[in-house]
Amino acid sequence: MDIRDVASFASGHMDDALHIESLPLAAFIAQQDKNQALVICCYHGNSSQQAAAYFVEQGFTEVYSLDGGYEAWAEYKTSTQP
Repeated sequence: MDIRDVASFASGHMDDALHIESLPLAAFIAQQDKNQALVICCYHGNSSQQAAAYFVEQGFTEVYSLDGGYEAWAEYKTSTQP
């Protein structure tokens, strides 16, 4: 789950990421298996902590905030590619 702005998401995101603004959030929450892991991603890993807490409040049991956010993930991905 990516909570960055639309333009940032459009310019790059993790494989299979869902953009929070493009989802009907209530329907997403109602339809998801709340025991399946949910990873929340923002720019640097700060805002995603609050979003993760929100999903826990909604009954999700395995919610994670991506440490370092998208920026750290993109840097890691770049550094590991041949």
